[in-house]
Amino acid sequence: MTELLSPGEYRALLSRALEGTVDADTQPPTPHTLYMPDAHRTALYVDSTVVQGDRGVGKTFWARSLLDAELREAAAVEYRISRLRRLHVTSGYGMDMSPHYPGPLTLPSLLDGDTRPEEIWYAILLTALGQPELRVRADWAERIAWLRANTGPAEATLAQADAQAAAEDVVELLVFDGLEHLHTDWDTRNRLIAELLRVAMRMRFGTRNIRLKVFLRPDMFEAAKQLFPDASKLSGNAARLEWNHTDLYGLLFHHLGNEADGAEQGDADAAARFRRFTGGWTAPAPSEPVRYAPPHALRNEKEAQEPLFARIAGPYMGTNVRQGRPYTWLPNHLMDSKGLISPRSFLKAIHAAAETTAAAHSSHPYALHHDAIRSGVREASTVRVDQISEDTPWVDLAIRRLAGCQVPITQRKVIDIWKGSDLPLRLREDAARYTQADRPELVRTGPRHPDDLPRLVQELIDLGVLRRRDQNHSDDYSLLDLPDIYRLAFGLGRLGGIPLAGR
Repeated sequence: MTELLSPGEYRALLSRALEGTVDADTQPPTPHTLYMPDAHRTALYVDSTVVQGDRGVGKTFWARSLLDAELREAAAVEYRISRLRRLHVTSGYGMDMSPHYPGPLTLPSLLDGDTRPEEIWYAILLTALGQPELRVRADWAERIAWLRANTGPAEATLAQADAQAAAEDVVELLVFDGLEHLHTDWDTRNRLIAELLRVAMRMRFGTRNIRLKVFLRPDMFEAAKQLFPDASKLSGNAARLEWNHTDLYGLLFHHLGNEADGAEQGDADAAARFRRFTGGWTAPAPSEPVRYAPPHALRNEKEAQEPLFARIAGPYMGTNVRQGRPYTWLPNHLMDSKGLISPRSFLKAIHAAAETTAAAHSSHPYALHHDAIRSGVREASTVRVDQISEDTPWVDLAIRRLAGCQVPITQRKVIDIWKGSDLPLRLREDAARYTQADRPELVRTGPRHPDDLPRLVQELIDLGVLRRRDQNHSDDYSLLDLPDIYRLAFGLGRLGGIPLAGR
């Protein structure tokens, strides 16, 4: 079949289709950006109370999609989950400014008094369920005061709402997202999450038609379970948002085939020609929003995806196969030490590669130049390190001290560097952000064991930042590695690997 897009047209389509994907949390999902990997189906089950996922894997995307009736309908069709059509969904917490929950200025002030975290969550739940005495009060402190003084009517409202939902054959669902921003003190944040899970479990096992769905990072779920051991009962029906290689390429091709919403005619024409060339796309019905679904092969089969990506990026990462094939090379260099890949990192790398190719290799016979793909991985690494430094600042403190080293590196050398730079003291200082009059202990925002450096290594392995390459030596002499998604931005070298920026 004759190619319908030139390398320059592919390059321009990639740039337009992937622009802004790294800022996905600030852009609401739309029908044409809604991509549904098969592995994410369980995340939308009503009884999957906890949905775990690292940053950038789609937690906020799915939380916002559940709040949108049009997107819920699309998911109900594609995932064949008819129950999604019988939901009444309210936001229980999120990044959007909303009257449904206390905002970032209000929530800390509620905790300054004698308010218990459990009371905050019940006030949010009862307000969503229509408790009239709460709805007429705009002030959250007043709502909590009423709840404390009227536990009987509050419990009656829960029972009545559950019965009414059953009679109407609907489920009252509250969605909770963005919980890493609940509070700047991690101990307080973890207590809030633990109490939220306690309320969620009571609704899960105590009602038929009231459910909470909580989107959490895995480390936050584990921390909450330390404070609320019964939360482990929610693990059995917990879902995980993860992406394999074919999911990632399916997402890429979905973006290319749907780059038309609000675009200029040329953009829409390029997307249409891409769909015609690949074939098998499902067009929306006249009454449905614009959203073209890729064929099964482009979503799930390497045998269909690899030759198509080779048309875009060339057959090799250089002049021959010994330098790798782009289809496998790219995701392999974006994995953390647990083999997990953020779709945000993947799309960022490809978008950056398209931009770099346009600027520095515009006459290249493929849309993506192999050196530009390497540059894209470096840019994705910078974004990923910025994210983990924001989510887990102590990781930055520990790994930055290794800048200039080369991996693999022995654990003994890592620990010697940490000791020489007095890392334990720096971690303790960073952890003791402030103390509270009624809580004289340190406020912990760092690793569990800042003074035990071998255990600190293990914490970094558990987070997916480090990996242990050799289990046959003692820990002191075992080799530690740093995946490229972290290595490049943290400034560590690797013999024969992607060079650091500027080298």
